Order: sequence, then C-alpha cells, then structure tokens
Amino acid sequence: MTDTSDTRPADSEVQAPRPSRLHRLMRYIPLIAPVLLWAVPCWVLLYTGQRWPLPVALVGTALFVLGLVGMPLAMGRGHGRRQQDWAAIVGDTLLGASWVLFTWSVLLGVLLRLALTVAGVGESQDRARIVTWVVLGTTAVLLAWGYAEARRVPGVRRLDVQLPRLGAGLDGTRVVLITDTHYGPLDRARWSARVCETVNALEADVVCHTGDIADGTAERRRAQAVPLGTVRATQARVYVTGNHEYYSEAQGWVDLMGELGWEPLRNRHLLLERGGDTLVVAGVDDVTAESSGLPGHRAHLAGALNGADPDLPVLLLAHQPKFVDRAAAAGIDLQLSGHTHGGQIWPFHHLVRIDQPALAGLSHHGTRTLLYTSRGTGFWGPPFRVFAPSEITLLVLRSPHPPTSP
Repeated sequence: MTDTSDTRPADSEVQAPRPSRLHRLMRYIPLIAPVLLWAVPCWVLLYTGQRWPLPVALVGTALFVLGLVGMPLAMGRGHGRRQQDWAAIVGDTLLGASWVLFTWSVLLGVLLRLALTVAGVGESQDRARIVTWVVLGTTAVLLAWGYAEARRVPGVRRLDVQLPRLGAGLDGTRVVLITDTHYGPLDRARWSARVCETVNALEADVVCHTGDIADGTAERRRAQAVPLGTVRATQARVYVTGNHEYYSEAQGWVDLMGELGWEPLRNRHLLLERGGDTLVVAGVDDVTAESSGLPGHRAHLAGALNGADPDLPVLLLAHQPKFVDRAAAAGIDLQLSGHTHGGQIWPFHHLVRIDQPALAGLSHHGTRTLLYTSRGTGFWGPPFRVFAPSEITLLVLRSPHPPTSP
C-alpha cells in the first residue's frame, strides 16, 4: 500500500447543499416525538373501549406519564453535558421500547381491531382488550428478540462486486467492511474482541471502518476500541470519520485509530498494488466535519483524489451514503458507507430514506458508481435491532478481464 495523496484543499470543491425545508422541519421532531411515542399507546391500550377498572387505568396512565417524563430527562443526563452512562442506558432503552410500543399500538390498534370486528369476535370491550394484550405481547417479544440481535456478534454478509475498470491482477481482492460500532454506555469490550476475531477469520486484504466508532471520547471508550488494534489485513486497515466522531472530539479518535495501526484516510488516498495492477483506496471526512469547527476537517473529495491517476479504479470510504452524488460526479467506482443501520428498529427505515439515497446493500448511481451501504456492525442508542440485523461485510472485488497467461 503506497500513500501518494495530498491533503491540501481545492478551491473548486463542491459545497454541501443547503438544508431543505423538510430537513428544517425535522428539527422540531425531538420536541413532539416523546409526546406522540407515549400518548398514542396510552390512548390505544387504555382508553379505546377497554373499560378497565379504575385502579388499572390509573396505574397504566401513571406508567405512561413516567415514561414520557423520564425518557427525555434520562437522555438529557446521559447524552448532555453530564454524560452519565447509567442515564443514557435508561433513556435509550425507554426510547427503543416506546418506539416499538408506538408502532404496534398503531398497526394492531387499527388492523387487528378491524379484523376482529369483521370476524365478529366478542363484544366491543372484548375486542379492545384483545388488542391491548396482543400489542403488549408483541412488543415484549420484539424487544427481547431485538435486544439479542443487537448484542450478538454480527453475521458475515458475503458478496462479489464486479468493477469494470479493475485489473485482472486485483481480481479476488478481499475487502472487509465494519462500521457504526458505536461503543457506548453499555460496555461491549468483549463483543468488540469477538467482532475482531470474526474479521480476522476472513483473511482480508483490506479492512475498512467507515466511522461512528463510538458515542463518547476516545479516552472514555478506549477499552472498547482497543481490540480494533488486533485486526489483521494483508494490505491495509483504513478508517474514515463518521458524524458521531464530531460529537465527541473527532481528532482524538483519529489519533487513537492511528495508534492502533489503522490508516485514517482524511481526504487522502493509498494505492493497493497486486499482480501489476493498482487500486486507489481513498477516504473523506464525514459531511458534518466542516460544521464541527475543527480546523482542517471537511469532506474533501478533490483532495482525497489529488495525485491519483484518473484511469485507475477507485474504492472510496465515505460514512454517509448521500455522499454518493459527489462520488458519482467524480466517476468513483465503488463507495463504501454505513450510517443508516438499515433503520435499526422497523419501521424507522422510512425516516432514514428521507435523508439518504440508500438503506442497505448494493446500489447503482450514475453511469459507473456502485454504492455499498452496510447496516452497521453495532447499534446506536436503543439496544435493539428489529428487522434490521447488523453485519460484517466481505466484498470480493472481481475484474471482468481474464488473467494474463504466464
């Protein structure tokens, strides 16, 4: 692997587009979401014809009010200035639980009640109580399953990716992608070590981490991140920043990854050479970097490619899939991203798609560019994954050109 890039900025770099009206409206979601998440299930489960005894209704209402008040308070203490891990765990868990309860209260509150009515099951009160118990049971099962999914070591997703410009000498290059590990309030040092063991078993040529290593500073989450130093690759281990690094002293994470033997590709590139052919492996800072105010941090594709032969194929690391517009305009062959978590807790993926062009998997953009979006290796916030399994990705790069006879 040869480093040939120049990190000097280019005046012609395309600036990020201004936020749309929809994105500006989304800023108000944190104010109204907690009320909806707790008030809607409370109404559906307690006050839509169940006629619960007064003590049951009062206790149930009190629990919903406690959740409505406690969740933002805990999240504020956990993710705000105090950074109290126990509070973050409580707040994040309540957030995940309320989202699942809200989703299935709405779905089953309408569909199941309609089905029971059409089927002529019981009286109105009976149907209302059936809906309540089914919603609570469904929520409990999904939360238990989602917790197990979030805490397990991800399965390996394998796929071949053909790059038309890839030389025959690089056919079969093994690229492993991990991303969005999100080391955080729940100590996952043992999980981190097991993930690294899984990665090492894949015998990669290149291992990539496309950001969001942790929630918290490098100093605070160091013990969970240290196993990344055990990752092996025959050519290189490369890393780019994600948006969460810029919430917690990004330069500290860049420095720690360098200390652990990874190459932070901050708007620069390396060359992977094998069998007489060359692949450019480039990386850019996350698109939120410039607004962070950190000197020298910005998503700078021109700088990342500066000095690279334009006829060579390019593998680009960029944390957010939406960077693919710029990648496609520059003729990048393959972009690797994370950020979306595949939605993490269904049906949150519908909201993710408002902001991102892809949710998970391989997609085509422009005339040449492929984008692979990982569902992420860890989880953010709520310790649940519902219908959005985590992954460690093995991409085997394929050349359309036959190998040259010796």
